[in-house]
Parts: sequence; C-alpha cells; structure tokens
Amino acid sequence: MTDSELILTQLSAEGYQTSKTFEGADLVIVNTCGFIDDAVKESLDTIGEALAANGRVIVTGCLGAKAGDAGGNLVRQMHPSVLAVTGPHATQEVMDAVHANLPKPHDPFLDLIPNAFGSAGIKLTPRHYAYLKISEGCNHRCTFCIIPSMRGDLVSRSIGDVLSDAKALFEGGVKELLVISQDTSAYGVDVKYRTGFWDGKPVKTRMLELVQTLADIAEPYGAWVRLHYVYPYPSVDEIIPFMATGRVLPYLDVPLQHSHPDVLKRMKRPASGEKNLERIQRWREACPELVIRSTFIAGFPGETEEEFAHLLDFMREAQIDRAGCFAYSPVDGAVANDIPGMLPLELREERRARFMAVAEEVSANKLLKRVGSTMQVLVDSAPGLGKKGGVGRSYADAPEIDGIVRLLPPEKISKTLKVGEFTKARIVGTQGHDLVALPI
Repeated sequence: MTDSELILTQLSAEGYQTSKTFEGADLVIVNTCGFIDDAVKESLDTIGEALAANGRVIVTGCLGAKAGDAGGNLVRQMHPSVLAVTGPHATQEVMDAVHANLPKPHDPFLDLIPNAFGSAGIKLTPRHYAYLKISEGCNHRCTFCIIPSMRGDLVSRSIGDVLSDAKALFEGGVKELLVISQDTSAYGVDVKYRTGFWDGKPVKTRMLELVQTLADIAEPYGAWVRLHYVYPYPSVDEIIPFMATGRVLPYLDVPLQHSHPDVLKRMKRPASGEKNLERIQRWREACPELVIRSTFIAGFPGETEEEFAHLLDFMREAQIDRAGCFAYSPVDGAVANDIPGMLPLELREERRARFMAVAEEVSANKLLKRVGSTMQVLVDSAPGLGKKGGVGRSYADAPEIDGIVRLLPPEKISKTLKVGEFTKARIVGTQGHDLVALPI
C-alpha cells in the first residue's frame, strides 16, 4: 500500500494522470506481493490480466525480487513480455522504467499535486484515515518468512520526515493515523536511537518518543493514532501507561504467531510464550481498556497436538480481542520448509478451524461486555447523512482487518452522520464480529 502511494505520488508530481481501467492506460504498473503462495498466484494472475488487456506492463514489489525455479527472475519466466521488473521499495527504478517507456509530461512542485497531503503525498485510503510507514525491512530471521530477503534489514525513516508527514496528514483532514512497518517496536535500533529534529526541537528516533510526539501533533485535530506490528519487547511496556491516558489509542497489533516455546523456537521468534502471557497480563493491569489484535500460524512444521492445545489455552487465558490465523503454507525460500515434521494440509486446515472457533468465542464474549456502554465511533460510511444509519469503527477496530460498528438510524431528527467525523454511540447489541449502536 505505502509503496504504491509513493509511486503514485511521484507519478502525479511529474504530471502523469491515472486511468480507471487497464484498457484506458498508456502503461500499467503492477505492485506485487511475494510472501505466501496465494499472494504470488494472485500477483501473477493480475500481471497476466494487465498484459492481456493493455500489453504494456511494469512490475514492482516483493514478487519482482523472487527467483524462478531455474534461476533468473520468476516474473520474467512467467511473463517474458513485461517491460520492466523491479523489487520492493524501488520507486526510483519504477520511475526510470516509466520514463523509458512513456516520457513525462511536466514536473510541477509536490505541493501543487491535486488531492495530495503535502509532503505526505497521495493516499489510496479514504481521506479520513491514512497509513504512516516509519521503517522498512526487518532484523529478524523468522523461519517462515522471506521478507528480509526481499526488503532487507531494518532501515528507520528520519524522525523529522515521519513527523512532518504526520502533520501534513492531520492538516489534510486525516482523523486516524495507522503507524506501520515490519517491526514498529524496533524503530530507531539501526541508527542507535539517534536524536533527530522536528519543529525546531530534538526528538529521539525511538518508538516511545515517536508515539509521544505523534500524540502531541494529533491532539489539536482530535485525531486517533493507532499502532500496528508491535513486537512484544520489554520496551513496549513504556507505551502502555501512555495508552491508559487516551493520548494514543489503547490498541496494539502484536504478531505473536504462537504460544508454545518450542514452536516459537522453531519459528525463531524473538520472545517465548510464557513471557508473552505475563506481559499481556501486566499490560491489561496498567490499561484495562487495552485491545489486542494478533495473528497466529496453525500447523507449523513439527507442531504436536499438545503444542497446539497450548496455543488454544493461551488464546483463552490471554483473551486476545481480535485474532487471525493462517494454516501454515510453505513459502518458496523459507527455512521452515526444511524443518522436519511437515503436517498434512488437511490437519493444518483443521487446526486453523479449531483455532478460529476458540478465537471467535473469546471475541464474541468480549463484544457482549460492551453492550450498554457508550463509545466514540469514527464514521466510514453514511449515505444520506446517516438518516438510515451507517457504518463506523471504534478504537477497537482497525480498518479492513477488525470488526465494524453498525450504526442504526439516529432517534433525533437533528442528528446527522458524516464520513470522517466522530459520533458518540450507545452499544445496543452485537452481530457476529461487529457491534450494533445507536448514534446519540
């Protein structure tokens, strides 16, 4: 998403216009994913569709860095007629390929781009929320993951640039800022937490100082700051009391992957299951409103029934509010493929289904406890000013991955709903993963 935004910003800065269809374009750029097999297939299929409909295609993203079975480049092997192939975070290489195949029309200044957020550029999200990438790459070598081989080690963005982009987004009307990276907790490790500058003041390149300053910037706009991909390092403990004050959303996206120490060891994850459970319990004591979302892998190579049962017990004890689960899928180039004990696909899928049944039970019970409370809701959809209701999200719901708040028609005739604005709503019921609420 953010790579696409950077490319789109640069294209617009140089005067290129975007087309709604493959057929109406002079050139098609396909940004790909190469992480799991389904994503690889989807990316290759999209490249094929673009070639069939248009014929002039540039490929970028993670799949562009993958080698084929016989060496060479996978994309080139499957689709030899593409104009160019680049790897991830390669905006300049993409622009070079565009320039070689379609001369640029003109080069206005960045702040003259229509629909851009100043220095933060163009966003593909709805105008009231935006993703803010703070770093690229990862220093971990998890056995199921090939992201470091495609995106490299951690490279933190300048704290001044990150904060300037945040300010531009809030000034442009963004009401929810979603902080993302491959490892948000590690922000600044690569530069030894060096001191940068923003707005004339020194600020350390570190997660705590970043979050505190983002909260300061967001406050005058009444905007939310939400943290994603936060590894459960001890340093995260410093953020929790800050969340308890409401300065940033009491929401953590923590990619735990499993609970059993032996499975985590085979995964080469940076923390053990027991420490994670203790840490989560301490977090909840310090911030009772904390919502935790996470992702897990069921059926990892060598996973025993006892290890899987440990994961289900962890889910019940840790009370993870929102959880996603993947049945382990071999990724070409991942070390985990060579770990003994690959489980049959049927067993992996069966364990995923059992996990999700427990996760949904935990989530549903937590949602029921919200009935009768009043929550602040950010409105995402409100046809006809919400006279017939609308759709929004509470602090517990990140866009596209969590639940929603289904807003009923307001009882007061004067009450209206507007996309990108907040409304108070009384929770009156639940519906699956979602809440049902009455705007007040």
